[in-house]
Amino acid sequence: MMSKIHSTAIVDTNAILGDGVDIGPYCVIGPNVKVGDGTRLFSHVVLDGYTTLGNECEVHPFARIGGPTQDLKYVGGKTYVEVGDKTVLRECVTINCGTRDGEVTKIGSKTLLMAYCHVAHGANIGNEVIVSNGGQFAGEVVVEDRAIVSGMLAVHQFNRIGTLAMVSCSRLMLDAPPYMITQGVDGREVSVTGINQVGLTRRGYSEETRNILKQAYKLLYRSDMNVSDALAKIEETLPPIPEIHHLVNFFRSSSRGVVR
Repeated sequence: MMSKIHSTAIVDTNAILGDGVDIGPYCVIGPNVKVGDGTRLFSHVVLDGYTTLGNECEVHPFARIGGPTQDLKYVGGKTYVEVGDKTVLRECVTINCGTRDGEVTKIGSKTLLMAYCHVAHGANIGNEVIVSNGGQFAGEVVVEDRAIVSGMLAVHQFNRIGTLAMVSCSRLMLDAPPYMITQGVDGREVSVTGINQVGLTRRGYSEETRNILKQAYKLLYRSDMNVSDALAKIEETLPPIPEIHHLVNFFRSSSRGVVR
């Protein structure tokens, strides 16, 4: 496939462009950038730093991908941004490189970051994640695959959002558990309100799996047991399906605590 590069675009001679790329007006591409086959930059896009874009991505106007970390602990070294295949980055999205030498900020494949989203140093956004307008992810945040995140949400550094979680609030200070809905009126009233029934169904999870996850939710959030006892009860009484294993490990590996 032939590539198209607009006459006003500035592309460093050391940048690596795949087949069939489309570089729009006034885009700027730095020397350490790799752009995959069939990727389109609409206009006024800046690709900087050690940045790799996958195949068939879309990057919309005024996005800057691969800018230097804003972390004041940065003392030099090579840091990176990696974006998977078929990911869409809408207008004014910013993604920063890592802080520590060798650190990578990662965005998965088939992920959608809507306008004005920001992903800070060392964050890891998974595959098929959808983030609505204005989502803000601080450093070292992890968002697991197929999560859905509401607009204008600020996620505290080192927090995690679990697989197929749905999160709707203005501020997230603790981990949001996988397969469940986390929501709140404001940052002081965030809670888990049930399993993500619609999301699980759309992704092809069986009724049996959904019912098992619903039982786990009731033990964690609708019983008088503390978290440790609820996790032990889940392992003792519920079928050891992969989703239960992941849910239990998510709680036990949390460093900041999980939303209750």
